[in-house]
Amino acid sequence: MCLPHAGGSASFYAGLAKALGPRIDTLAVQYPGRMDRLHERLLTRIDDLAEGLVAELTPWSDRGIAVFGHSLGAVLGFEVARRLQAMGRPPVALFVSGRGAPSRHRREFSERPDDRTLIEQVRQLGGTDPRVFDNEELVQLALPVIRADYEVVESYQYRPGPPLSCPVIALNGEDDPKVPDGDATAWAEHTTGAFEEFTMPGGHFYLLDRRAEVTGIVADRLARLTPTQPV
Repeated sequence: MCLPHAGGSASFYAGLAKALGPRIDTLAVQYPGRMDRLHERLLTRIDDLAEGLVAELTPWSDRGIAVFGHSLGAVLGFEVARRLQAMGRPPVALFVSGRGAPSRHRREFSERPDDRTLIEQVRQLGGTDPRVFDNEELVQLALPVIRADYEVVESYQYRPGPPLSCPVIALNGEDDPKVPDGDATAWAEHTTGAFEEFTMPGGHFYLLDRRAEVTGIVADRLARLTPTQPV
């Protein structure tokens, strides 16, 4: 299961899904309020997103489920993994990308940012076609989604609890401003299972240029963990 970043959609993982198939089935999650879920209410709390996802996953939880999340998706993936474990169905592995450990979470804005500030941050992080920002109509269409997703991140409060039992694999860009030194390594504190950390050249969206490396790591770790069953 792949969880997108703030402002992102399921299509972000199209390349990853193609590269991992056919042995590994990839479910890319579409958050409410965008693309084919455009008319659904936007959610602004991570608990609402996590609980909705777990409810959808329950019928599939007899299979091995691995979770991959980038940025916002990493924190959401952690909360989903916690809930699955509490049900007695821990994920096979949790892959966290572009985000420090939940225990290191900090607010990005001291006060609610205006539209210009929010859009400028999205622009600086990359990952979005620059031409989008030259089209005011597209910007206005995207703003409610971006603002809702940033509210999810800003309102998140880590609650201490039992550590995960599954392996946690952290992947990050070496120049990512959202992952200060030590924040990625701190993911090790959130599991009693194995922990690995990979740092690659690039910024917050390093994985767009390092798709082959990311796919290789995911495929290799899942092959080791699930040698005989589909994931």
